[in-house]
Amino acid sequence: MANSSSSLSTLQFDKLKQTDTLPVLFVGHGSPMNAVTDNEYRRSWQALGARFGSDWPMPQLILCISAHWLTEGWWLTAMAQPKTIHDFGGFPQELFDQQYPASGSPEAATEISRAVRQRMSLPLGLDINWGLDHGAWSVLKPMFPKADVPVVQLSMDYGRAPSEHYALARQLKALRRRGVLIVASGNVVHNLEQAQRGASSNQAYDWALEFDQTIGGYVQQGQLDALQSFQKLGSLARMAHPTYEHLLPLLYAAGAVDAGEPMKFFNTSFQLASISMRSMIWGEA
Repeated sequence: MANSSSSLSTLQFDKLKQTDTLPVLFVGHGSPMNAVTDNEYRRSWQALGARFGSDWPMPQLILCISAHWLTEGWWLTAMAQPKTIHDFGGFPQELFDQQYPASGSPEAATEISRAVRQRMSLPLGLDINWGLDHGAWSVLKPMFPKADVPVVQLSMDYGRAPSEHYALARQLKALRRRGVLIVASGNVVHNLEQAQRGASSNQAYDWALEFDQTIGGYVQQGQLDALQSFQKLGSLARMAHPTYEHLLPLLYAAGAVDAGEPMKFFNTSFQLASISMRSMIWGEA
């Protein structure tokens, strides 16, 4: 993939109009039950969403990158009405009954795909089959309960190196000035094999705490480029992420950030002792 420094903002968009710069979110989504449980995580998502329209403009579009859509090549959802995907099992019927009827935006997806193809040697296609998986709707529904902001979801090519994901994100940064809210949804630590049922939010394995604090340190110090080299942490990284699809969304958030941009952590606790809920917002008002 070409790591071009050119900006998508130099292109002409019909659907995406120039706006003030919107923030970037990395949200630790954790258990799907957070979407329907009155807990600290869901309440924080609700409070964050309520700030749009006052602290920041309302987005024209949400671009969501979820840990739960892995593909060969990269794809953007391009249907007018994306379906709500219940990609989990063993949960109460209440969770399967959840719907998030936000519209899509085929026009915006087409423009973003065209712009990226024009700038980079990158297979970014248009998809009409996927929809919104729980990594997307479980956090967006509390934030924007009226489902009145169109949503486009971007898949991740798990076969590509972390540096390539980060390079794509650097290109997407310019969309923030086109009314696009970038929401990346994953987890800084995610190891379900080591999950402890009944663990409290302040309980975590030593290796989980160490990896979470290391990644948090990179972010806090503005060393965002270091995130794409997380595999250099060796066995610590492999314990935190037996597979690393839940960390990749952080690269998309970090890549869309300007140098020196203010950042704030929230939800810095754990679920099940092996899932970090650490979340981040850049461009804090």
